[in-house]
Amino acid sequence: MSSTRSDHPGVRIDLWTSSFCGACSAARAAVGEARRLAPALQVTERDVAAAPDAAEIAGITSTPTLVVTAPDGREVFRSAGVPRVEQVLAAAALAL
Repeated sequence: MSSTRSDHPGVRIDLWTSSFCGACSAARAAVGEARRLAPALQVTERDVAAAPDAAEIAGITSTPTLVVTAPDGREVFRSAGVPRVEQVLAAAALAL
């Protein structure tokens, strides 16, 4: 999953993963399905091993973790573990 621009600039969904995380595949699938249903979503997958300083600053303590940020920079949703597609879509709606 790569970074993609959105029709809603500033609404960001960050999916924090790691290569040794079995649940990350399921989280990636849920976020991917949400993005398929709402293609304007801006989604970035971030690997904690590739960006440990950023992960620490973001307060990521486990993977997978989903973080949704509103255009004004407010974090509106955070969930560790595998999200449901409905949960990803509802979290994205909070950011609008």
